[in-house]
Amino acid sequence: MRAGAYLDDLGGLGAQRLLAVLDARGTGDSEAPGDPATYRCDRQVEDVEALRKHLGLERLDLLGHSAGASLAVLYAARYPGRLRRLALVAPSPRAVGLQLPVADRRRIMERRAGAPWFDDAAAAYEAIAARTATSADWAAMAPMYYGRWDEAARRHQAAEPGQRNGAAARVYNSAGAFEPERTRDALGAVEAPVLVLAGELDWIASPAVAGEFAALFPDGRVVVLPGAAHYPWLDDAPAFVSAVAGFLA
Repeated sequence: MRAGAYLDDLGGLGAQRLLAVLDARGTGDSEAPGDPATYRCDRQVEDVEALRKHLGLERLDLLGHSAGASLAVLYAARYPGRLRRLALVAPSPRAVGLQLPVADRRRIMERRAGAPWFDDAAAAYEAIAARTATSADWAAMAPMYYGRWDEAARRHQAAEPGQRNGAAARVYNSAGAFEPERTRDALGAVEAPVLVLAGELDWIASPAVAGEFAALFPDGRVVVLPGAAHYPWLDDAPAFVSAVAGFLA
C-alpha cells in the first residue's frame, strides 16, 4: 500500500515500454474508499481489471512487485485469459502459501556481514522473527532491503513514509485476503509466460522461493540478479531492464 511513485520508471524500463502505474486505492492519486475493508488485496483485483478496460487492452502485460505481486497473482488467477505476459518482481509468497524459513533468511542476511549497519540489522531481525519488533527495529532493517545502501537507496527509503498508507497496509494482507490452495490450482490455467525475478540477496523473496513460485505456472521461468535485493531495479538497473524488457518482448 505504497504509492506507485516508489517504482519510478523501474530503472529505465519506461524508455522501452509504456508504463501505466496503478496507485492502489488510498495511495498516491487514488482516493481512499468509503469502506476501509476494501483495502484487502483480493478486493482490489477488480481495480486492475477496470484499468485494463480503461486502457482499451484485450490483453495486458502485468508487472507486480513485492506485496503488489500478490495482487497481480490474484488477478492472474481470476482473469488468466486477460494476460499477455506476467512479471513478478521479488514477489511476496503470501498469496500462494510459500514459506521462507527463518534459518534461510538468516543465511541470506549473513552474506551482508561486515557492512557497517549489519550488526544493528541482524539484531533487529531477531526482534522481527520473535514478533517483538518496534519501529526502530524496522528502521534498522532498512539497508537489508537494498543491494547497496548508497545515497540512492537512502533517498528511496526516506520517501516511504510519505508514500505509504499505513492504515491500508494493515488491511491489505488481513484474514480472508488469500486462499493459497485455491489460487495455486487456478494458476495452472495461466497460459501466459510468467517471469519471476529475484534478487540474490533478497531475504523476503529469495531465489529459492522464486523457483517454487515459477513452478506453479505452466510457463514460468526465473531470473536471479546477482548483488540485488528487494528493489532490483535500483540495485542493478541495466540488468533489470534487460531481463524484464527481453521477457516482455
